[in-house]
Amino acid sequence: MNIPIKSLRCFLTVVETENFTRAAQKCFMTQPTLSKIIQRIEDNIGEQLLIRNNQSVELTQAGRIFAQSAQEILGHWHRLQEDMSNLRGLKSGELRLGVCPMMSSLIIGLLTQFRQKYPGISVQMYEYGGFGCEKALINNSLDIAFTALPTTHKHELANQPLTKYPLLACLPEGHPLTHKTHITWQDFKAYPFILYNEDFSLAKLINRLSRKAGVQLNIAFRSGQWDFLAAMVEANMGVAILPEPICQRLTTSKLVFKPMKPAMTWDLALIWRQNLPLTPPAQALLTLSSADSNRL
Repeated sequence: MNIPIKSLRCFLTVVETENFTRAAQKCFMTQPTLSKIIQRIEDNIGEQLLIRNNQSVELTQAGRIFAQSAQEILGHWHRLQEDMSNLRGLKSGELRLGVCPMMSSLIIGLLTQFRQKYPGISVQMYEYGGFGCEKALINNSLDIAFTALPTTHKHELANQPLTKYPLLACLPEGHPLTHKTHITWQDFKAYPFILYNEDFSLAKLINRLSRKAGVQLNIAFRSGQWDFLAAMVEANMGVAILPEPICQRLTTSKLVFKPMKPAMTWDLALIWRQNLPLTPPAQALLTLSSADSNRL
């Protein structure tokens, strides 16, 4: 079997976009050229990998197996390139960094420092929820990721805690709960609750703690955007829980924030795959974050 690395990248782009036209655009080639590359891969291994429909494509069983292996191969190839780049003292290379959208504004300072210290390192950022970051690390498509603890795949991922922030109940002005000093899980039972998307670590934490308290939240809406979530609370569509740094950005809105009882925290960390050595750029970011974690 002789399949070029470039062909593997093209195949995974088709898998990602589920469309030959969009994949060809991302690969900077024509659709017929891309189709020939995929056909050559299938001829090479003797299996059909993709089911081609009018508007989209989907993986066959062989395609799923091939895609997983292709991702692993590209991950190892990337690590080999980074190891070679490290021989030149981190003057070049690439860092594949996962970031949860809610954390993006909190890590700008750290990324600015990294950029200043290692100007030759290209940082490719990918936005996922916490669970999405975990999956991308496990399938070797990320080097390291910012997320919130705890992780779901705790036995497969290592972590370095960075900092933690209080989690606050978010209520619309005039809500019956605004007169309370602290908000308990029991207080939420009578009201619609607005929660983060299911792949967010914070959503999993809220679900776990509410169930532990014996409360079944009445989830009315979900969102992956904290500003939209806050807007829905302001429109009296429900109540929510937000990290303190996000609450501080919403001081001009008609919202009231109350501490939770018992207190809850949003614990931020860097995570990476436990059974793989960090690439040199990822190790450099980890070292820098360790020295700078008190400033996040």
